[in-house]
Amino acid sequence: MSHIDRQTILSMIPHQGAMCLWDAVTAWDAASVTLRSASHRDPANPLRSDGQLRALHLCEYGAQAMAVHGGLRAQATGAPVRPGMLVALRGMQLHVGRIDDLDGDLECVAEVLVESDDSQQYAFRITCDGALLADGRAAVMLGPARSAA
Repeated sequence: MSHIDRQTILSMIPHQGAMCLWDAVTAWDAASVTLRSASHRDPANPLRSDGQLRALHLCEYGAQAMAVHGGLRAQATGAPVRPGMLVALRGMQLHVGRIDDLDGDLECVAEVLVESDDSQQYAFRITCDGALLADGRAAVMLGPARSAA
């Protein structure tokens, strides 16, 4: 599917303003999503502390990638969006200490591994200029559908 911009992402997920960490979806289908972001270079990124953005926050980037994918899937099928709650991170590996000093854009590929009526498990990989920054799996419990605004 074609490029999806930040405004469309904002319309599908609960993360608003600077807390929406992704700038664009560059590809997606029912099984996976690929996103791009420059938010790690923004001095106003709300996850920064002491002027730095630690690699630990890539877990939030991965979780938001899952939320974006869920929103895209719901929008494509006409199903209501079901908000999710991150309940577990597994096999997380951080390959850098911080990300605010990276010049390139972040790219994330998130793939559905397993899903049931009320939960999903994704694998995600986040890279910058081809270098692996973080990878792991995340599990989400889905809540009741949100009504359309």
